[in-house]
Amino acid sequence: MTSFAISGVFSAAATPINADLTTDHGLLARHCQRLLDEGCHGVALLGTTGEANSFSLTERKAMLESVVEAGVSADRLMPGTGVAAIPETIELTRHALSIGIDKVVMLPPFYYKGVSDDGLFYAYARILEGVADDRLKVVLYHIPQVSGIALSVELVGRLIKAFPKTVVGIKESKGDFANMQALVRAYPGFAVFPGADPLMLPLLREGGAGCITATSNLIADSLRTVFDNHANPAEEAKVEAAQARINAWRNLSNSYAQIPTIKAMVGLKHGEKAWQRLRPPLMGLSESDIAALRPQLEQLPGAGR
Repeated sequence: MTSFAISGVFSAAATPINADLTTDHGLLARHCQRLLDEGCHGVALLGTTGEANSFSLTERKAMLESVVEAGVSADRLMPGTGVAAIPETIELTRHALSIGIDKVVMLPPFYYKGVSDDGLFYAYARILEGVADDRLKVVLYHIPQVSGIALSVELVGRLIKAFPKTVVGIKESKGDFANMQALVRAYPGFAVFPGADPLMLPLLREGGAGCITATSNLIADSLRTVFDNHANPAEEAKVEAAQARINAWRNLSNSYAQIPTIKAMVGLKHGEKAWQRLRPPLMGLSESDIAALRPQLEQLPGAGR
């Protein structure tokens, strides 16, 4: 079995928000611990699902500090630290390291479009050289449909070669399975994580490292079942049942706009109304949409757990 610096099921955690649009730190910490208790190997805070780019640097730092201070182990956290400005990415990454977090997911600088691989390489190099900490492990973040920036297979290889102990993985959220296969085959030991739950199982069979997904806010236990048992023929029926549950929950979460729907489903599952709120410009589901969502959620496999 391939050995990875980082592997497993990571939740792209949503962020609960108070009525005044500040972060509900207490609920965020409880949610992180709940995700770990349900089977996640770690929690990827402050990503796309977590509305990271709607929060200031000060707010992002406070979220991490509050979660760690509440007792969530820093070594189980993998926050997003990539923003548009290189000095701010360095600042966020250094801050994470300062409180014991050594794994981060890192977007490229994303404002300017049509930039070259050379430009992206030197941007990442400047960040990593600016952080200058041997503890750091970076998972690159490829989500060009949102960021407008693609990370080519060749660019990834250059970064691995230049920073072999630091650039250890990639979250591939484009949903392009062929690109995931190309990365796995080109760079053995480099951790490739799909951002779409249905792709974890086929990618594990190709040599993938796990997943970093939004639906794990809801079905971490099923994703962990697939991860733990995918290579055991004797557990094939268990894996297939867990995968069917994963697909059903993901399909429902995609039936409306994904981020507000994930949050609404978390709120309905746990009876926590704070999950219905989002930071503008994103908007939560309407009361009528939530009313329509509730009976559909109750019919999902495993909804009564």
